[in-house]
Amino acid sequence: MITAVIIAGGSGKRMGQNIPKQFITINDKPIIIYTLESFENHPLIDEVLVVVKQGWEETLLSYLEKYQLSKVNHVIAGGDTGQQSINHAVQFLKPISNPDDIIVIHDGIRPLVDDFVLSDVIVKAQTYGNAVSSLPYNEQIFIKDTDDTTSKYIDRNTLRRVMTPQAYHFEQLSNSYDEAIAKNIGMSDSSYTNTMMADLGHTLNFAAGSEKNIKLTTPDDLELFKAFLKMKE
Repeated sequence: MITAVIIAGGSGKRMGQNIPKQFITINDKPIIIYTLESFENHPLIDEVLVVVKQGWEETLLSYLEKYQLSKVNHVIAGGDTGQQSINHAVQFLKPISNPDDIIVIHDGIRPLVDDFVLSDVIVKAQTYGNAVSSLPYNEQIFIKDTDDTTSKYIDRNTLRRVMTPQAYHFEQLSNSYDEAIAKNIGMSDSSYTNTMMADLGHTLNFAAGSEKNIKLTTPDDLELFKAFLKMKE
């Protein structure tokens, strides 16, 4: 079984909107629906669980019916942070998932996940136990000496940009969240599954990424998303 967990519990304050950013409509369609359609249409995905901001469950359910997204079998409320929302999903899946099931975790506000990216992260996870989508880092990274000066840099060939989708065998995922909570490791506001895994000492495997797989955080990102949609048309 391959289950996609879509994290859509954020509030989106940086968007300057009065609704969660995943529910902002672009070309008369909510952002979250663009994301879910990528998983609905991918042949390797068996089912989808959406972790949504508390109080927005019914809104999402109405959209699922409108856009006929049949793979979404579960809609649950999220937590105060992204990590808490992912953990909610992991705990929810415990009674219904097998150790070797693949769980694909993806941000609901990354609506342009390509088929080849999703396929590669799944195949790598099936082979190695986990995988994280990634890209080379093409900019130069300098380390601050003071707020205004620098004399040291990091070789960009040693860096990778990591994003969602990420995929894990359920047994590793479940055990890791239980350990992280028990030891209070990797569960901060800025943590995610991949950083938690690294904090716990796990080795992660890189999978393919895409420059189109943008995270919609600011109004400028929405304009970029509209441009990608226009190119696709």
